Amino acid sequence: MGQNGENVYRPLTAAERKKKKDLFDSPVKQLAVTPNLTVADLVEQMQGMSIQARNVGVCANVLRRMLTDPDRPTILLGLAGPLIAAGLRKVIRDLIAGGAVDVVVSTGAVLYQDIYQARGFRHYQGTPDADDAELRDLYVDRIYDTYVDEEKFWDTDVWCGRVADKLAPGIHSSRDYLDFVGSQLDDDESIVRTCHKLRVPIFAPAINDSSIGIGLTHHHHRAVTEGRTPISIDSIRDNYEITQIVVKSKKTAAIYVAGGVPKNYINDSIVMSYIFGLERGHSYAIQVTTAVTQDGGLSGSTLSEARSWGKIRRDADFAMAWVEPSVSLPLLAGYVSQRGLAKNRPRLKFTWEGELLKELSVAGKEKVRAR
Repeated sequence: MGQNGENVYRPLTAAERKKKKDLFDSPVKQLAVTPNLTVADLVEQMQGMSIQARNVGVCANVLRRMLTDPDRPTILLGLAGPLIAAGLRKVIRDLIAGGAVDVVVSTGAVLYQDIYQARGFRHYQGTPDADDAELRDLYVDRIYDTYVDEEKFWDTDVWCGRVADKLAPGIHSSRDYLDFVGSQLDDDESIVRTCHKLRVPIFAPAINDSSIGIGLTHHHHRAVTEGRTPISIDSIRDNYEITQIVVKSKKTAAIYVAGGVPKNYINDSIVMSYIFGLERGHSYAIQVTTAVTQDGGLSGSTLSEARSWGKIRRDADFAMAWVEPSVSLPLLAGYVSQRGLAKNRPRLKFTWEGELLKELSVAGKEKVRAR
C-alpha cells in the first residue's frame, strides 16, 4: 500500500486473476481434536493440513486405492531401520496377518530382532545418554534409546545357525531359509512365524549383514570343521525368486518403511523383470522415511525419480512422507485397520518347486499368469 493507502501492485490480468483464484481453491483445514477422535479420523483430517501431516494423509489415500484396486496388485512391504526396537513388531505383524501385505522384503536385522523376541527375549527402554563403555562391561547393547541383552543376542545367533543345521546342505534362498526358521518358532506375534503360517514369502537380500549372518557363519564354521557341507544363502537366487513374483503378478505395489537395501531390492525386481520380457513399473508406491534427498542416496530418493528408471510407472499413484516410521507407520496401519481396507482382500497362493515359482494364484479366482 502507498502512503495514502492506494494499491501499489500492478493490476492483474483476467487470466492472472483466474490463476490466482485457482491457487486459493483449497484452504488449509485446521485439525480438530475431539474426545472420540479415532486414528483413522485423524489421518483423514491430516489430508487437509500441510507439511508432513498432509503427506501422511496422502500416503493413506494411496494405500486405500492400492488395497481396494479390483485388479488386486501384489503388495511388497520393504522394512529397514530399528523397527522392532521402536516397538513396531505387532503393527507389522498385524498388517501381514490382516491381508494388507503379500511379500516382505526386509533387512536381516529387523527379522533377527523379531526372532530374538519370539524366543522369549525383550527390548528395553534406555537412554541415548548412557555410558556406552559401562554398557559394554555389562554386555548390554544399545540401539539409540533401547537396550538389548548381548548374551541373549549371542544365544539367538547360535540358534539361527543350529536351525541351518537342520536344512539340506547346499544352496538356499533367504526365503527358503526364513520360512524354515518360522516353522521353528512358537510365537503367534512373530513376523517370521506369521509369514510361515500364512505362506507369505520373506526375503532378506542382505541377510549376511545381520546377526542372522553371524549365526550362519557359526553354522558354516562348524560344518567346515566337521567335514560336512554347510548351507549357503544365494542372493542371486533371491533375485530370481522375487522377480518371478513380479512377472506373475497382474500389478505390483510397494510400501517402503525407511529405505536401504529392501527399497532398492523391491525396485530392482521391476528392472530384472525385463529378463522375462516384461516392462512394467509398480502401479502404487508409498514411503515413510527421514532420509534426505540431497545426498543422492537411494534411501531418500523420491518415488518420482524412480519413474525415470521405470521402477515406478509413469502414471503411478504414489506419495512420500518424511516422518520417522515409529510415528508414521502406526498412523497408516491404524487407518488401514479401522477402515477395514484389507478385510475382503483375498490372499495369494505361491506354489514353489525349489527356486521356481510354478504358480501364483488368488484365493477363489483363476491362476494369475505373467503379463
